[in-house]
Amino acid sequence: MTTLGSYLTVANDLGRWRAVAAKTPEVAADTKYFQANISKATSIDALLKDRRLFNYAMKAFGLGDRTYAIGLMRKTLEQGVDDSGALANTLRDPNILAFAQAFDYAGKGDAVASQSLADTVTGRYVEQAMQAGQGKQNPGVELALYFREHAPQLTSVYGVLADKKLLQVVQTALGISSKTSAQPIDTQARLLKTKLNMDDFKDARKLDAFIARFSAMYDLQNAGATPQSAVGANAILFSASLAGSDGPVGVDLSLILQLRNATRAL
Repeated sequence: MTTLGSYLTVANDLGRWRAVAAKTPEVAADTKYFQANISKATSIDALLKDRRLFNYAMKAFGLGDRTYAIGLMRKTLEQGVDDSGALANTLRDPNILAFAQAFDYAGKGDAVASQSLADTVTGRYVEQAMQAGQGKQNPGVELALYFREHAPQLTSVYGVLADKKLLQVVQTALGISSKTSAQPIDTQARLLKTKLNMDDFKDARKLDAFIARFSAMYDLQNAGATPQSAVGANAILFSASLAGSDGPVGVDLSLILQLRNATRAL
């Protein structure tokens, strides 16, 4: 199956796939621990000292690769989110900002450790676990699901540049070499501004179109690991309607809808 086909299979039935992820032994055990102990995290110190609790929260917000950054996260939480000059607002990382908003000890004090917070974090953790599980079968599907979740919240291209997964999707979809990441951040931003309209990602149809283009390009770039029939299908999808698409990336949205309906029928 193509990356797009696999992605649509999951995207069309997210509730079922999340439930499957939540029941896996590791996820269930970690979630049980978090729910039982989050009420004790009434301060920044309490959260950071319980590494299992802290790591769970970080993974929930897509920061699992930065659980070592205790000092950075301490400063981020201490400064809160109200000041425009606070780290959470100046790092240009939407995941760190979302983490700081959820664990706003600076603004809410010990009231942060609430049932509402527990529900928010566990929901996000299960989502990340579901995406990671799909990534074991096809990394492109994980990236597509991640982009679907986070892209609508982006407000500038700097949010893309601050997130490795979002950047990989954009570079792949637009045929931008990953080597451009070595350039100064403002140079990269100028390039993306000429190619992206961030408001497009708030439009569900245009977001679908962008994910379709990413999926096609991903399979074409990874042809060695993809059946030739799938590569051919993606090539047709990608090039079928370069002139007539109402999406931002040259993909016929009617073809996406046909694929979506076909996947639902399986």
